[in-house]
Amino acid sequence: MDHHEPKLRCSVGVTAYNEEANIGPLLAALLKQYLRDVEISEIIVVASGCTDHTVPIVESYAAQHPLIKLLIQPRREGKTAAINVFLAHAQEEICVLESGDTLPDELAVENLVRMFEDPTVGMTGAHKIPVNTPDHLVGFFTHLRLRLEHQLCLDIPRLGEMIAFRKVFDRIPPDVAMDEAFVEALVVQRGMSVRYAPDAIVYNTGPDTVRDFVRQRRRNHAGHLYLKSKYGYAVSSIQNTRVAKVALKEVWGAIQLVWTLFLLGVLEMWARLLGWYDFAIKGDRHVVWDMAWSQKADVGTERKQTAAKDDLRPTAMVRKT
Repeated sequence: MDHHEPKLRCSVGVTAYNEEANIGPLLAALLKQYLRDVEISEIIVVASGCTDHTVPIVESYAAQHPLIKLLIQPRREGKTAAINVFLAHAQEEICVLESGDTLPDELAVENLVRMFEDPTVGMTGAHKIPVNTPDHLVGFFTHLRLRLEHQLCLDIPRLGEMIAFRKVFDRIPPDVAMDEAFVEALVVQRGMSVRYAPDAIVYNTGPDTVRDFVRQRRRNHAGHLYLKSKYGYAVSSIQNTRVAKVALKEVWGAIQLVWTLFLLGVLEMWARLLGWYDFAIKGDRHVVWDMAWSQKADVGTERKQTAAKDDLRPTAMVRKT
């Protein structure tokens, strides 16, 4: 973008329900965004039926930063209702929407919004990275699923957790649970493109138990099927052949890794067997060999110097005669 041109202004919306542990760091991260071609006009937090300290934390941030505005829903009415509250108050045409349980990288907003320099772009989505360590089955599943999703998004965008979109609609129907997918459907319906921004990174925590993992995937799939049934829009993750292609690629990578580790193991065992043979049968402790390797550089240098002297001697003798 030419710096004489006006910056791309955006309204950021955060939906929060009992996020006292994360809302402070999230707002701090939004205030510290590295912005060059983009400008954040406002940060609107919609707190829905919070019973913890989410509201006081947001109020303390809002008192220090006029950019932050707090909107309170007395009852928790679902994420779609919270998004509609945000849409009713957002001033800018470009809106960024983020879940209250995530953390944006310092370049997330810039990389998400600057794609709207292209007037045909209607929606963009961030690259989700889980912060759970994959040291147990569910953590591994979450990492693997998001890695597959990342590969899928590079081919066909499927967006969530943190998105940006043009406000080409006033509200989302209350019966729609999969809000990001519905925004995607509306944007595509208006002839605009949906883009994935792999360099706009947002961190989130995946489910910790198998039950939570299944519950989350079950809810998401049911929402996607409802969206397809009522509004005729199928998100990319329902397109099974494409998902299967990406999954097979990941499986092939895993097979290659296992095969490489197997070969490495075979070579290690063979080397150990030879070492045992040398020690137990031949009685060879490789002492000289070890010394030779440690002194190889020095010996090589000495040999070169000796050879150089030898080359000089015959020439000198010839000249004398």
